[in-house]
Amino acid sequence: MSAGRVPTGERAERKRAAIIAAARQAFLRDGFEAGMDAIAAEAGVSKVTVYNHFARKEDLFTAVIGDALRSALGESLAYAEECLRRDDDIRDVFIATARAWVQGMTRPEVLRLRALVTYERRRFPDLGRAWQENGPGHFTPIFAEALQRRIDLGVLNIPDIDLAIIQFYSLVLYPHLVHSTYGTPIDEQTTDRLITGGVAMFLDHYRA
Repeated sequence: MSAGRVPTGERAERKRAAIIAAARQAFLRDGFEAGMDAIAAEAGVSKVTVYNHFARKEDLFTAVIGDALRSALGESLAYAEECLRRDDDIRDVFIATARAWVQGMTRPEVLRLRALVTYERRRFPDLGRAWQENGPGHFTPIFAEALQRRIDLGVLNIPDIDLAIIQFYSLVLYPHLVHSTYGTPIDEQTTDRLITGGVAMFLDHYRA
């Protein structure tokens, strides 16, 4: 394993991207037991090159999580942020935001990675933190800012924004994560009812 400086430059970045892409497929296929030899071969690099970029397998897995979530959620987060910055009707804004967020977080590959993170989290606590930072944690500041803006405008009355955000997730997103654990995804019609009903409940509780 390499404990030296991580390679930099355009060529190194291409190799790093190839390693992460190969590792994502390997981890989804074989779990955390995926071999570094197989990952290196699939990426078209040497095993030494893999360790030059990632000193430990858990470092590589953490990078895979971050890359997968950014790829899956990037477009959804951008749209959600755009919605939250609008001054349109708050109900419409929150419904559009929730739909974008749920669409990103319930992609099959994202759910499979989440299951893998959940399974391996006891051995490697950093995986849970990586998931939180690149998934829900990335969205939280955007949503908190939107809530604060509407509090300042007198539209909402929220004593505890952090608690309110957890409640919002619980209404529109968490049911999908629970059901996916048991292999019973929620259908589109129920998803729409969860979102519209959840937003209505949230606003009924916090509207000024």
